[in-house]
Amino acid sequence: MNILSDVGSLLWYTLLIFAFVSYLIALFSVISDLFRDQALNGWIKALWLLFLFFIPFLTVLVYLVARGKGMAERQVAQARRAQGEAESYIRSVAEVSPAQSIADAKKLLDNGVITTEEFEMLKAKALALPVR
Repeated sequence: MNILSDVGSLLWYTLLIFAFVSYLIALFSVISDLFRDQALNGWIKALWLLFLFFIPFLTVLVYLVARGKGMAERQVAQARRAQGEAESYIRSVAEVSPAQSIADAKKLLDNGVITTEEFEMLKAKALALPVR
């Protein structure tokens, strides 16, 4: 009977830890959303934070119910913005014209670093690149 009690205690503690970690994730999501939301003024944000400090569990639930849809929209907008910035950066560092690639390969050929066959291969590869 003692083993069943130990297993029951383990399951109970596991459930409590899961609930606490879930609450912390929700709490940090609410706090980050408060600072991300530019539609709210500073006093409203301070009021939400005050309630989060004194009545945390209830305030998180109220926030998720009252502002959950906007919270999701702000998170999606932030993800799109970050993806756009990453794509823009990648395009800016990856843009090399075919003419520039051929000129670089020609310099390598003239310096004797590559053979004529390698130059022709690099030239064909550069000409096969799509023009942007």
